[in-house]
Amino acid sequence: MKIISFDALRTLHLPHVRYIKPESMYDHLEEIKQADWLLFPQYWQLTALTCGLKKRIFPSLASYLIGHDKIEMTRTFRTIVPQQHPYTVISANTPYEAEKIWDEMPSPFVAKIPKSSMGNGVFLIETLGQWRDYIAQTDVLYAQEYLPIDRDMRIIWVGNKIVSGYWRLQSDNGFHNNVSQGGQVEIALIPKEAQDLVTFIAESLDINHAGFDIAMVGSVPYVIEINRIFGNQGIQSIQNDVNTELLNYLNEQHLLSTAMLIDQPSGF
Repeated sequence: MKIISFDALRTLHLPHVRYIKPESMYDHLEEIKQADWLLFPQYWQLTALTCGLKKRIFPSLASYLIGHDKIEMTRTFRTIVPQQHPYTVISANTPYEAEKIWDEMPSPFVAKIPKSSMGNGVFLIETLGQWRDYIAQTDVLYAQEYLPIDRDMRIIWVGNKIVSGYWRLQSDNGFHNNVSQGGQVEIALIPKEAQDLVTFIAESLDINHAGFDIAMVGSVPYVIEINRIFGNQGIQSIQNDVNTELLNYLNEQHLLSTAMLIDQPSGF
């Protein structure tokens, strides 16, 4: 099986993987055409690789498209799990829309910059001044229901299964649970309800590589967002688990596709 990676760091410990710099893609087209898998291309490469070369990529195209920003996630989650995603308003950043959201959203609420990650660009809005500070920083308004929680879960899905998960406790400075923002990791049981929600979303949307941020409000799990490229600061062993399952999945899918080609009837 021939595997090419466009992300040296993400595939550092995977065996027999050929690394090509994304910007050098066009210098290696023949080699890319012969590959069975292309791992972790950059977003700008997707159309050329999937439409132009008809190549199979990992993560899946759905993982890229849905995980591209918070707007894509919310619009997609509302189609399949509308009751298990916080109520969210998305609109153009105009004075009318900004005033309308301020008047209608229960306080406090959460405002986010759509393409932010790692807890950056996420604000707890309690005052009009905080709202005005936020709208000065974004082109698109993204206002979301505040969930009364002091912790959430990061559940990691690779291939076609959950490979790891942990709780993230709120940081000392309040509000953020992200480890990069001071949140603390706690190893504890991941509720079955949360696991079932992640499995349903991933299988329904053809997501095969993502860190799911899940909150429990009582016994009800809510999906906050997904991270196609997720950090592993929480537990050192996670990357080993991810690598093992990633290779298992690539081999499994390669064998399935090979078997399908063998089973195809010969032409006349």
